[in-house]
Amino acid sequence: MPPLSLAIFDCDGVLVDSEIIAARVESVMFKEFGIDMEAEEIASRFAGLTLPRILDILADENGIVFPADFEDRVEKETDVRLGREVEAIAGVEAMLDRIDLPRCICSNSTTVRLEMELGHVRLWDRFRPYVFAAREVGSCRGKPAPDVFLYACEQFGVAPARAVVIEDSVHGVVAAVAAGCRVVGFTGGSHTYPGHADALSEAGAETVISRLADYPAVIEAFGAWSAA
Repeated sequence: MPPLSLAIFDCDGVLVDSEIIAARVESVMFKEFGIDMEAEEIASRFAGLTLPRILDILADENGIVFPADFEDRVEKETDVRLGREVEAIAGVEAMLDRIDLPRCICSNSTTVRLEMELGHVRLWDRFRPYVFAAREVGSCRGKPAPDVFLYACEQFGVAPARAVVIEDSVHGVVAAVAAGCRVVGFTGGSHTYPGHADALSEAGAETVISRLADYPAVIEAFGAWSAA
């Protein structure tokens, strides 16, 4: 395996503990249309997908048509809740201090939301300008398409096999694997669920961790394996 030259981070559920907050908002608002799903089920099924894709799936499954303004209403309420409640994942600052690789973020969230979340927890300046919103760069296709990871690698002039990605969702892992990156699964967010680690492994993650404190050692081990 080639040596690692780039560390790519998902944001929601990896750097900030936001997935469960968004799922709680969606759980309440979906009930308007008779969709009774708890936040934990929403998080386990849909973490890593864009809201438009989630609504498409639910519309097909339930035979309904969401109003034209529903997506905006959900996004606005989610932004309000995230702005008040979102916190950094434990250990993120110390973890970033220990990783000596160029780094970026590849996310299905919008740039506006990413800046709001990361600014709130004082992480924005640790990544900008290398914060790539999948729906706003390159092909504009979100995960599970691999496009945002391929775009990030192109920006850094790095072959995908030399990039390591940390992802908390099956959809994100599938995208990173399809791009040809090394992939680590993460289960340290509040939205984690029984079988989460197994699901990430089955999707293609080479290993799964539950603490960000362990990530630098994983990268070091990947590098040693590459050298060997």
